[in-house]
Amino acid sequence: MVNSQNSLKISDLLQGDLQLTTPPNIYFELQKVIDNPALSMEAAAAVIETDPALTIKLLKIVNSAFYGFASKIVNIKRAVSLIGATELQNLVLAAIIIDKFSTMPGGIISMQEFWAKSLYCGLIAKELACLKAQSSEELFVCGLLHHIGQLVFFRRIPELARSVLLAKQSNTDAEEIELETSIIGFNHYEAGAALAELWRLPDIIIESIRLHTTPELESPCQAVASLVRIANRYSLGNIKDMSLITDSLGLTKDHAELALAKSQEEFDVIFKIFLPKLTFTFTHHDRYPPRIDLCIFNRKHRSVARLYTYTD
Repeated sequence: MVNSQNSLKISDLLQGDLQLTTPPNIYFELQKVIDNPALSMEAAAAVIETDPALTIKLLKIVNSAFYGFASKIVNIKRAVSLIGATELQNLVLAAIIIDKFSTMPGGIISMQEFWAKSLYCGLIAKELACLKAQSSEELFVCGLLHHIGQLVFFRRIPELARSVLLAKQSNTDAEEIELETSIIGFNHYEAGAALAELWRLPDIIIESIRLHTTPELESPCQAVASLVRIANRYSLGNIKDMSLITDSLGLTKDHAELALAKSQEEFDVIFKIFLPKLTFTFTHHDRYPPRIDLCIFNRKHRSVARLYTYTD
């Protein structure tokens, strides 16, 4: 654990913690298969099947309403043939990272809340990309990981991370990234991009994190970063109408509502698979945007915690 912010650098946070710094190896093994035209679907399936728990989780996803296939998918080879190696690779990455950061020492942050919001953001980003006729394969992961730098802070510099939280609570009008920069020396998007770079993730993921706070910069990845920004604000319940989607993305109100409604349905399915010990509820109303009560049910302690409420 790093204890002092004196001359603290991002690189300091990315040293001395193997769980944090070790890249998701199965993801890269799959990448080698995808990049090699001489290798087959069987090769991709064989990589995944080296991890039985991951195999079971992926089969649950492809057999769920998230994809809605008419017949049951009984093996990974069939899953690869139906959804493609790249999409399966992104699901692998999501599953590995959520599992890697399923707990956090010290109880500073609720990992259930963190991953609920992150999953929802990724799903919204993916649906918006589909409506914009943009490639949506990476958007889910970009949305899922855009706050990964917060977990770096909570894991490596918990005292400073707690100071940021307390400062935000005492001054709700303050921008979080400004508080982070003031207290830590850099913000969690910079740290998240550095971690993604260390893990050798695709440039589109790295840059979508790095560009999150700088919409004015020109970049080939700025369109992706913009979608994630919009998805993030909706996932946090910060938007009370459809104008951000309709004005920024040029979509109709009906299309915007469709994207959010579909994201909620997908979230209902995928949250239970990625975090099987928890559940949640969405409370829908006749008007849109709906009031969303995201509740976490802890099966062990038989308790329910409301994460956030979104009302218009």
